[in-house]
Amino acid sequence: MKKSVYMFLFCLMTIGVALSCREEKTAGEKIEDGVEEIGDGIEEGAEEIEDEIDDATDDHQ
Repeated sequence: MKKSVYMFLFCLMTIGVALSCREEKTAGEKIEDGVEEIGDGIEEGAEEIEDEIDDATDDHQ
């Protein structure tokens, strides 16, 4: 019985330590990440359009 109580407490403490080590992002960092994701999405979209244009012009030559 005593061992199971100790194991339970050990697990609880381990989870507590693991959760307290997470980094919290500031609002500025969250905004910066969002802007980067939008920029990446725009860049990918432009590359897809470029590929489609290249494919269309290759078909007509």
